[in-house]
Amino acid sequence: MDLDVFVSAHRAEWDRLDALLHRRTRLTGEEADEMVTLYQRAATHLSLVQSSAPDPALTGRLTTLVARARSAVTGPRKSTWRDAARFFTAGFPAAVHRSRHWWIPTALLSIVVGTLIAWWVATHPEVRASIAAPDELRRMTRPGGDYESYYSSHPATSFAAQVWTNNAQAVGICLVFGTLLGIPVLWVLLQNMLNLGIGVGLMADAGRLDTFLGLLLPHGLLELTAVFVAAGTGLRLGWTVIDPGPRSRRVALAEEGRAAIGMTIGLAAVLFVSGAIEGFVTPSGLPTWARVTIGVTAEALFLLYVHVLGRRAVEAGETGDVAGADRPAPVPTAA
Repeated sequence: MDLDVFVSAHRAEWDRLDALLHRRTRLTGEEADEMVTLYQRAATHLSLVQSSAPDPALTGRLTTLVARARSAVTGPRKSTWRDAARFFTAGFPAAVHRSRHWWIPTALLSIVVGTLIAWWVATHPEVRASIAAPDELRRMTRPGGDYESYYSSHPATSFAAQVWTNNAQAVGICLVFGTLLGIPVLWVLLQNMLNLGIGVGLMADAGRLDTFLGLLLPHGLLELTAVFVAAGTGLRLGWTVIDPGPRSRRVALAEEGRAAIGMTIGLAAVLFVSGAIEGFVTPSGLPTWARVTIGVTAEALFLLYVHVLGRRAVEAGETGDVAGADRPAPVPTAA
């Protein structure tokens, strides 16, 4: 493409669009229609320049012009409570449901790894000896020891806030750093399963596995599910870097990245619930069966929420991305 000829042929249209955008008086109906038409043409021109004859100066001018025109055509939009309701009833469950082929295998594999670590610790005295001295191990696993007192060593409110902060940080690492080919995600999973496996193994060796599970299950089911969802989504984002599919890598990462950032908000709410259970229910005087029932109920409700509302939202075309009005305008691409 001859860039000079192209600029000469379309400069008048760009200047006219710029003049309409700078108009201080209200546009007439004909002028508004003209501005929309010129905006669409300028977007096409920008695509042609970017794909056929990239020129920094011209690309910069057209990018600015198209962005200003899009803002004028679409108008500003303010977030409302309706957006929040749409996110929690459609966007978030749809995003989790779409990622199920990643986070469900991640959960199953992580549980297998955690189980193997627990078995290794419980059946090998030399492994337990490498973790801590015998007296220290007894202090951790005895009735009223470290594992039990951990849940009641601080006021419930501050403990729940601390738990929420720690878990939210782990989830954020999985979602934000998933683009680094998923390596930070695997590290977070390994640390979680290692800590869990060691605790289960030590308490199993002490003959107090039932007590440990009674403390873990009320909050741990929902908490671990949130971590697995974040990890699976992070791994999916990392795979998008390698294989974006039919979309361009930039578009694929933008779409999946926006959905992942949205999931950070949704999972923060899930972790708030699990943190409240860990702070108020786990150390409570309720019988073990009642505490476990609360944890199982919370987990079941979340799974129903994801796989019922989420499936319906996906079938309706929801992807978990932001609303169409908030996305960058799609620009035609020259073949």
